[in-house]
Amino acid sequence: MIEKAPAKINLGLDVLYRRQDGYHELEMVMSSVDLADHLFFEEITEDKIIVETNKAFLPVDERNNVYQAALLLKNKYNIKTGVKIFVKKNIPVAAGLGGGSTDCAAALRGINQLWNLGCSLEELAEIGLEVGTDVPYCVYGSTAFVGGKGEEIQVLPSMPQCWVVLVKPRMSVSTRTVFREVDTQAIQHQDIHGLVEAIREQDYQQMIKKMGNSLEDITGKRHPVIHQIKERMIKYGADAALMSGSGPTVFALCQHYSRAQRVYNGLKGFCEEVYLVRTLQ
Repeated sequence: MIEKAPAKINLGLDVLYRRQDGYHELEMVMSSVDLADHLFFEEITEDKIIVETNKAFLPVDERNNVYQAALLLKNKYNIKTGVKIFVKKNIPVAAGLGGGSTDCAAALRGINQLWNLGCSLEELAEIGLEVGTDVPYCVYGSTAFVGGKGEEIQVLPSMPQCWVVLVKPRMSVSTRTVFREVDTQAIQHQDIHGLVEAIREQDYQQMIKKMGNSLEDITGKRHPVIHQIKERMIKYGADAALMSGSGPTVFALCQHYSRAQRVYNGLKGFCEEVYLVRTLQ
């Protein structure tokens, strides 16, 4: 059995305030793109969880989100058999594209089927929140408004279809470190509700006007290459360019393939990891 785990981009991200539980209250709009990891599931008779991957540097024990997802379901439903999961990674790691979260979500969906647990997406999202705050969204995928610390999901119509150029500079960014530097009084806040409205109306031009990420200036100060990538994207004809999540990946949106190809070619020599993909409907 195979489960697809698509990457996500943040069309909008705003940090409202720091909560008493230590998390930040967020308002975000996320959408899935056609760059994906693939998870392969096999039920085994031994009472254990085996995770394997095509990337040698990734942990395959309790530190792995896929392992954690399997363990949560195994314990919750008192499953006495085991599971072997192979994760074929294509999404860059620590890139702001939700790679670990989408793998966890795919593991929850896949194991739910494999063991015939009968969980709804809502139940899987609630379980996934124990692993990470982006997991609930990734359980649903597509385009959605996300609130709270990540647990409030409102599925939206799919964003207007377009081409997406993803550029991952050669660095990793710690989400925790970025959020530690957030000053909710000083950051530029985003019109997330205006963005949601534009998506509901399928108004591409209004959508790109309303896109914004309150974390971009924080990560951009540490890594000026983010601003350089954005400038190049616009120079080569992108309709819009924005950092995804806490970074460092920057994405460009283009309605026309010829423009997207030009942006892709223009950035290919500047950064090693450049992808040209479609939005997922």
